[in-house]
Amino acid sequence: MAQRRFTEGKLIIASHNPGKVREIGELLADFGVEVISAGDLDLPEPEETGETFAANAKLKSEAAAKAGNMPALADDSGFALAALSGAPGIYSARWAGPNKDFGQAMATCEEMMRGAEDRSAKFVCALALSWPDGETVVFEGTVLGEFSWPPRGDKGFGYDPVFIPEGHSQTFAEMEPAEKHAMSHRANAFRQLVDACFGGD
Repeated sequence: MAQRRFTEGKLIIASHNPGKVREIGELLADFGVEVISAGDLDLPEPEETGETFAANAKLKSEAAAKAGNMPALADDSGFALAALSGAPGIYSARWAGPNKDFGQAMATCEEMMRGAEDRSAKFVCALALSWPDGETVVFEGTVLGEFSWPPRGDKGFGYDPVFIPEGHSQTFAEMEPAEKHAMSHRANAFRQLVDACFGGD
């Protein structure tokens, strides 16, 4: 399916999470796109009422594109544990509470995983790119691995310190950003986005 090309010079990143905005900015650096965070524009954060990552990403990108009157990119991503039927999933950020305490969120995962033989985990990322005229395109990427305890590394954010991707021995938080970017769920979704809307002819 032909996707709409991104031809504008500025893009709102519909997130108030500085780590996420920085990572997305790095992934888009080659395309000469200036990224502005929704937080810097004082845009309100819409309530995430969707039941999937894609639905929540779409809610956020459409709200930011409308409020900021320029294209907006939203990411809804989360950590899913097979032994917990995919939890925390779309509630990954909410498990960290109002103070965004991911140390507490990771400890909750470990507590609930006690005794579970299946340690498999994945990160999922849905990216939604919306224009002020109402058009939206959505892409989804995943990376598989396993839950590791105790947390290791200080380079990532969120649940990175407890996730070891398949075929590796380091957690995402122990890896250099370039190595993580090459394989992450966000990079996977980004490649699809770039091919459809930024790259190519």
